[in-house]
Amino acid sequence: MQATKQHSNSKNKKRNVEVAIGDERLTVKEASELFNVNRNTIYSRLRRGQPAITNDEMNKLNRKNYYSLGMDRQYMSVSLFKKFIQCEASTMAYLNGEYVEFPNAAMLVGSYTHAAFESDEAFKEFIDKHNNVIFKKNGSKYADYAQADVMIESLKNDKFAMFAMEGEKEQIYTANVFGIDWKMKVDSINHERKLFTDLKTTQDLHKRYWSEKYDGWVSFIEKWDYLLQMAMYRKIIEANTGELYTPYIVAVSKEKIPNKAVIYFDESRFEFEYEYVQLKLERINQVKSGEVEPHACGKCDYCKSIKKLKEPIEVGELIYE
Repeated sequence: MQATKQHSNSKNKKRNVEVAIGDERLTVKEASELFNVNRNTIYSRLRRGQPAITNDEMNKLNRKNYYSLGMDRQYMSVSLFKKFIQCEASTMAYLNGEYVEFPNAAMLVGSYTHAAFESDEAFKEFIDKHNNVIFKKNGSKYADYAQADVMIESLKNDKFAMFAMEGEKEQIYTANVFGIDWKMKVDSINHERKLFTDLKTTQDLHKRYWSEKYDGWVSFIEKWDYLLQMAMYRKIIEANTGELYTPYIVAVSKEKIPNKAVIYFDESRFEFEYEYVQLKLERINQVKSGEVEPHACGKCDYCKSIKKLKEPIEVGELIYE
């Protein structure tokens, strides 16, 4: 059941409109962010005496609300799992509606590149929405987006790369895996060939990184847990189709002359990722349920924003802690 309440003594009545959704009382701004519904749409519905948020928007996962706070509260995802690994305190602050993490420049450029391969309509929609960060006042594109165009053209002119990305775009799947509900949205999935593909951009295809998780040098694939992502997507797709699909990553570098590759995975790599996820989920579930206090990493933007100094540190702590 939904109801509205408006404070008449406010200079700006619109800002103080509240919407009761279930047991929660939310401002229109909060409802908009929670369910990923445009504020003007909510105001328009209220004026017509309609529910501010539809049942589908509240309960059914779809492309419009996939990235909403409401759906992140209902489902685990690879990105949310990675957030917990990076900083439990920051992730819980996000899930409690206390902290909003805005996409950085690199994330927007990555989304721009993805949209180019989703559809012409999706690409145009992204450009229209982010026009001010893509284009300079003189009409030319900022350097990062101009470089992204070079990367996009490099892939579009490669028949094998485009062949690897053939299939249905941005398909959403859910499944209960390891005792909890997961959601995923795959870049491309080809049911005829029983494979799925994810597009990744990276600084350098062959750059290596030290990993504590793997206790050794790894590629960008392991560094950013893309292998874990492919493993979990494979598991979720199997739960929906009853078949094991083969994952691929189409990668393109951000170099002046882009490098590119279609990457596959030996199946022996997946088992470690499943064991790792199950091991970490035990702690994550305890944090989410309130059984244990979330650990603060002390280094992320959220931790820095709430940091209060209490005592000095020894210089060695700057690099070893």
